[in-house]
Parts: sequence; structure tokens; C-alpha cells
Amino acid sequence: MSRSPENGLSSAPSRAPVTADDVDLAVRLAVDALGGAPGSAWGRKAGALEWNCWETVEHLADDLFAYAAQLGPRTPPLDRYVPIVSESRRPGGPGNTIHAERDAGPAGLMQVLEANGALLVAMVRTTPPHVRAFHTQGVSDPEGFAAMGIVETLVHTHDVAEGLGLTWTPPADLCERVLARLFPEAPADATPWPALLWSTGRTDLPGRPRPTTWRWYSAPLS
Repeated sequence: MSRSPENGLSSAPSRAPVTADDVDLAVRLAVDALGGAPGSAWGRKAGALEWNCWETVEHLADDLFAYAAQLGPRTPPLDRYVPIVSESRRPGGPGNTIHAERDAGPAGLMQVLEANGALLVAMVRTTPPHVRAFHTQGVSDPEGFAAMGIVETLVHTHDVAEGLGLTWTPPADLCERVLARLFPEAPADATPWPALLWSTGRTDLPGRPRPTTWRWYSAPLS
């Protein structure tokens, strides 16, 4: 990972950009990793989350949809989210616009995830880089929404894989690009995937207990 030797932070001028192809890769890898799990396993709790595995994938698909929607208007809002109604299907469940038909089973759930990932891929690919749209952690650009969608995909696939008893390790270079874009204070001495899990409060690192609160920085770097 490219770091400045003085302070250990990401060096923006030399970083590799996050692209629509990266979003596509992240979603395809997630679908491939989760798609083979049996239908009986999807009611299990997703890692440390309060949601089950099915709900967590719905939440992920909803994130991807929402990020695509923010970039959709000719003049994207800079002070609020696009006013799309979201609702939870149970107390404590995720508040989503996107829900998958249960009768379609895990294969249908994976189609919902893949379809909403494709929406974000398309919007990142076709939205001019100067466009800005609202996010609570910083008005962002298409690259920022791509990076946010990838982080959601990688870490929620981690949550679901834990619940399903699957192994999940995404590509180091993909993790490196989103760390450089969104997490300038990520530990420079950790490999990219553990650093991303630590940055999102999901693991300890040597000498660094996992943070109890965390955020990313979605504002453009330049």
C-alpha cells in the first residue's frame, strides 16, 4: 500500500483509483462466494451483526442501489439522500428499499445482489467525475461511491460468510485501493484485508484493539 513515510497515511497522488470494474469484481466475487450456501443456513446470524445472513445480503443490495440512486438525478442532492422510502420487515431488522422474494431462494437473493451491483457499476461508469452527491460522511464523487459500495460488499460478505461457515478473503489490491480512498488512517503496517476489517470495527490487530466506532472519509481527495 502506498504510504507517506512521515505519518503512515495514504499517499493520494500515487494511489490507484477505484473504478467501476472494481465494483463489478467485488460483487461477482461475493456472489461466487455465497451462492453455494444451502437454503437452510440463511437464517443464521451474520457474524457480529444483529441481522441474519439473508437480511444482511438484502442490506448490501440496498446499499448498492442507494449509492447508484444518489448519482442518478441530473442534479444530485448535496444536502440529503434521494427521498426513496425504506422499511424494515421486523423490529431491529435493516431498513431497506430492496427486499428479495423469499420464494426465490438463495439463487434469487444472489440475483438481487448482482442486479443492484450492476446498477452501481453502470452509474459509476457513466457519471462524469466532477459530479458530486450527498453522503453523511462527506459529499462524494463517483469514485467515492464506488469505493463505498466495494467496502460494503467486502465487509458484509465477511459477515455473511462467518454466519454461513464459509471462507472469504478478497484480493489484497482491491482492499488496498479502497483503503487509500476512504480510510487515510488505516494502519500502514498491516496487510490490506486485515487493515480493512480493523478499519470497519471487525477485528483486532497486533497492539490495536478493534475500534468501537469507525467512519470512512467519502469526500473527494482532490
